[in-house]
Amino acid sequence: MTSSDRPPVCDYEGSDYQTTFWEQGERDYEDQAEAVALKRLLPVSGKLLLEIGAGAGRNTPRYNGFERIVLLDYSRTQLQQARKRLGESQRYIYVAADVYKLPFVPGLFDAATMIRTLHHMADAPLALEQIRRTLLPGAIFILEYANKQNLKAILRYALRRQTWSPFSSEPVEFVRLNFDFHPKTVRTWLQEKQFVVERQLTVSHFRLELLKRLLPVNVLVTMDALAQLTGNWWQLTPSVFARARAVGEASQASPGTFFRCPSCDHFPLEEGPEAMVCPQCQRRWAIRDGIYDFRGPMGI
Repeated sequence: MTSSDRPPVCDYEGSDYQTTFWEQGERDYEDQAEAVALKRLLPVSGKLLLEIGAGAGRNTPRYNGFERIVLLDYSRTQLQQARKRLGESQRYIYVAADVYKLPFVPGLFDAATMIRTLHHMADAPLALEQIRRTLLPGAIFILEYANKQNLKAILRYALRRQTWSPFSSEPVEFVRLNFDFHPKTVRTWLQEKQFVVERQLTVSHFRLELLKRLLPVNVLVTMDALAQLTGNWWQLTPSVFARARAVGEASQASPGTFFRCPSCDHFPLEEGPEAMVCPQCQRRWAIRDGIYDFRGPMGI
């Protein structure tokens, strides 16, 4: 697949999303509710975790049971913010790359997360296919997605205040590169890409401005934590978390291998002081300010 064939990417380059949306946007309730869901679904410990759509590292400290964490985002500036937030510990590896062409050898990670990221995927099945390729057999994948079949959308549809149906299977793009998905469709995609869904949690049950003004954050989070437990029965919230396990035949990364060339799939790559070099196609991938940049080869 050439770069021109790949779906468009939502790029947060230069965005102050972490500050304006999370820190100043009065979203402590949503943040803490997501923390509860992650704690319930993620393995207690592991060796190497891939955080897809890591952004400025909001969730990264929550993966403290893993020996090493790869923060992957398409935006270099988001990763720079994450480095500033988390420090330059060797525990963290910062990678700028396209999720549709992940630069990792097959069977490398024993866990992966993708939180508040799938809703930017114009081709979600392709993204899931790429993620599955990087995972070891039995690896855990925590996926969060925006649910089109939420109560607010159902009410708006019933009152004819929106034209798209929350019950139909296809994704809805309500703003460019912002999609909501039907839970059944997401489960089908995961099954097709060799995942088995083990558990689902519904999150952000009380994402209403009135409730957020009337009730303290800790009360909302406690209520949400209880309501999350109904997630296997129905999914009617704006956010759904799923824990899936990689099944079927899969490769296991050889010792000493890590990156592969996004252009020709060759691995291993040769690491220099300023670039990763592919011995097969001779393309060079920049290393700048502690960030491995696989968005496009140097000089092209």
